[in-house]
Amino acid sequence: MRMSPFTYVLTPPSVFFFSRGLSASNHRNREDSWFKSLFVRKVDPRKDAHSHLLTKNEESNLYKIQFHNVKPECLDAYNQLCEETLPSIHNDKYYPCELVGTWNTWYGEQDQAVHMWRYRGGYPALTEVMSKLRQNKEFMKYREERGKMLLSRRNQLLLEFSFWNEPIPRKGPNIYELRSYQLRPGTMIEWGNYWARAIGYRQHNSEAVGGFFSQIGNLYMVHHLWAYKDLEAREATRNAAWQHEGWDEVVYYTVPLIQHMDSRIMIPMKASPLQ
Repeated sequence: MRMSPFTYVLTPPSVFFFSRGLSASNHRNREDSWFKSLFVRKVDPRKDAHSHLLTKNEESNLYKIQFHNVKPECLDAYNQLCEETLPSIHNDKYYPCELVGTWNTWYGEQDQAVHMWRYRGGYPALTEVMSKLRQNKEFMKYREERGKMLLSRRNQLLLEFSFWNEPIPRKGPNIYELRSYQLRPGTMIEWGNYWARAIGYRQHNSEAVGGFFSQIGNLYMVHHLWAYKDLEAREATRNAAWQHEGWDEVVYYTVPLIQHMDSRIMIPMKASPLQ
């Protein structure tokens, strides 16, 4: 049987609607992509790291904070060992470093010691100190004895915010609060902008000791160190901040930047320059 020159090929309806739907879908995707592009936040090119914008001078002061979790039965012996060894390093000009403070945690993580060191000269000073201490037999013996008393330890390298005080020795007695904030990545500049103004609300009782942000270790971590006469003074000082116009705004805008926060109340060891 011969076919007519006018032969029709019937397309199933399902294929027709699929083809039409695919075309419409592609069109909508292009429209959505164009529409969303109007609201995409463009990143301005930067020529400086965020740390350069936040710190006084990256080459001037580098800080190391150490967290040592001590076996409960060894805490007294650990404290005595630290009090015998750490001041000798602090007082020896051969080492370009200073012991900022050394504490035991009172409220927060128990049986814990916290030490903070300052290296004037930045990373070169840190490298020099570590190299020299490896040649110090007394220090190596201290490390060996200390290791027998610890459950775990960790540290961070920090820079100080330009708008905070530099920690200097204090007479006691005081308690110290270390408030640690894990920020959402990318929010450090925003945090710094708000706290550059907020720190003015927290200077009336000389409670501000130092403010730092991490460079190595847990990143996007901020530490604020405060000093109070006692827990009652802490409560009164913190409540008084709410009487200053603008403090509520700082809290409102900085809380969403935080992923996690922690507070330690600490008691200085006898050898601590911050008493």
